[in-house]
Amino acid sequence: MTSHPAQDNAAVRRIPVRTAHGTFEVWTRRSGASAGIKLLLLHGGPGCTHEYFEVFDRYLPDAGIELYFYDQLGSYHSSQPDHEDLWEINRFVEEVEQVRLALGLEASNFFLLGHSWGGILAMEYALQHQQQLKGLVISNMVWSVPEYNRYAEQQFINALPAEVLAELQAIEAAEDYDNPRYMELLIPYHYEQHVLRRPYAQWPDSVLRAFDHINPKVYIPMQGPSELGARGKLAHWDRSADLAQIQVPTLTIGAAHDTMDPRVMAAMAEALPQGRHLHCPEGSHLAMVDDQTVYRRGLIDFLHQVDRGELAAPAAP
Repeated sequence: MTSHPAQDNAAVRRIPVRTAHGTFEVWTRRSGASAGIKLLLLHGGPGCTHEYFEVFDRYLPDAGIELYFYDQLGSYHSSQPDHEDLWEINRFVEEVEQVRLALGLEASNFFLLGHSWGGILAMEYALQHQQQLKGLVISNMVWSVPEYNRYAEQQFINALPAEVLAELQAIEAAEDYDNPRYMELLIPYHYEQHVLRRPYAQWPDSVLRAFDHINPKVYIPMQGPSELGARGKLAHWDRSADLAQIQVPTLTIGAAHDTMDPRVMAAMAEALPQGRHLHCPEGSHLAMVDDQTVYRRGLIDFLHQVDRGELAAPAAP
């Protein structure tokens, strides 16, 4: 297990975020320093935490990349208001913009990386605020949730042993999600195959903390209670027809064993005017952990290429 990294308290900031229910605070931490590459991280979930990104502390600052870890509103290290109408995509987009402004990030240096649900949020942010971005990374998230559900059904659900699938479906039909048997089945048949490809007992502490800290009051309304497909507010989200509007240089990252179809991740890069694609052949949903070398090299190369102007965004009309 990896230990929790030492944190510079001076680098931690709690940023006020205005909402319809008042002002709350979100947690951020800066790591490294760079004038040209400032990378804000959008974690998955929804309602997970920044913690599984801590692997980036090992190599991105040394590559001249200034990192900003960030727990979205409702997540463990940030305020956790109990208002379900806050858990909407556009409200989260406005939150990211408030965080950007507070951190002083601007089009000359602002890169955004969104993973999983964070990839949805990153795409939505770019569609509304791409003039503020220098570069975008969409990691392990396809362009529509119906596409994600289709792939999950075809590749994972139908591939489960019949007796395992029947037991999982019985638990879900009874809405007995707290039943210990649910995770006893999901860990070997799903998590160790498609979320992080190593025995659960060997998962890094940072990943375990992130999973332990998921806020179900955010996760369930948006994603739904099932781990085998999205059933919540995000179930009909689809931007497959809109990616061509994103003009900034964009890297899509997919993985061979991911819960997201790697072929769709490649197609997204083709649809983006300045898209690039990175494939992690040994990776799964947390490819930054289980295919770390490929992920690290591809991400760093992309960020530096954009910083050098080799993949510059087209001039505004």
